[in-house]
Amino acid sequence: MDALAISLLVSACVFGGAVFSICFNTKLPKEHLSKETQDVVRLGTGMISVLASLVLGLLVATTKGSFDQTDTEVKGLAADIIMLDRTLRDYGPQSADARVLLRRFAARDVNEIWPDEGAAGKPRLDDLAAGVLVQHTRMAIRALAPADVSQTELRADALHMIGEIIRTRWLLIEQAGSSVRPVFLIVLITWVVLIFTSFGFNAPRNATVFAAFLVCSLAIGGAIFLILEMDTPFSGYIMISSRPMHRALDYVGRN
Repeated sequence: MDALAISLLVSACVFGGAVFSICFNTKLPKEHLSKETQDVVRLGTGMISVLASLVLGLLVATTKGSFDQTDTEVKGLAADIIMLDRTLRDYGPQSADARVLLRRFAARDVNEIWPDEGAAGKPRLDDLAAGVLVQHTRMAIRALAPADVSQTELRADALHMIGEIIRTRWLLIEQAGSSVRPVFLIVLITWVVLIFTSFGFNAPRNATVFAAFLVCSLAIGGAIFLILEMDTPFSGYIMISSRPMHRALDYVGRN
């Protein structure tokens, strides 16, 4: 089930809880509708509302931070690829094989991470072929035989850059999993449904109230949608742009 379907389901549950409470609150015994009872319900609901707000804010902040970090790492990977290609170009014609392998690695990574723009299928950050290509690029750089001090420094810089590229790639692979545990969402959604159910406990039955509950439930569903979408940065409606990597591909291999 994708993020949009889950968010709509959450909105339906929240709105359904409020409507259920409005429709059946008149059937409760009078002692359950007393002012004292309503005050107790408000106090309990207030406490749950604070907890739900804290958890919701925490989840949004966590997924947004993870999304931004991944976006920064992708841009850093693209910049490192460009810098490595420039360094190999400055080294001289002897680095031509390494530059070809670097371009093949970058192209493979783009096609596997953003499959909708290239190869079909789900995003694959741990593609074995891409891993082999980047390792072959490193071996090709290590095999260079510098003829002077300048080439020795360029080779050392290139080895450092390819090491950073491999490190960033593995960081992206390790961070590819979800950072939001289903238990958190289940507990949060349960709290929100209980809150809206309590709101309908003494709410009047008119179109304005129903419309307000509908808008609020859609807002809650929208927050869940943002959490789930940012938790999967390489797929869905909100995803990290492939533009930096495509720009890197445009530069790599140029003379």
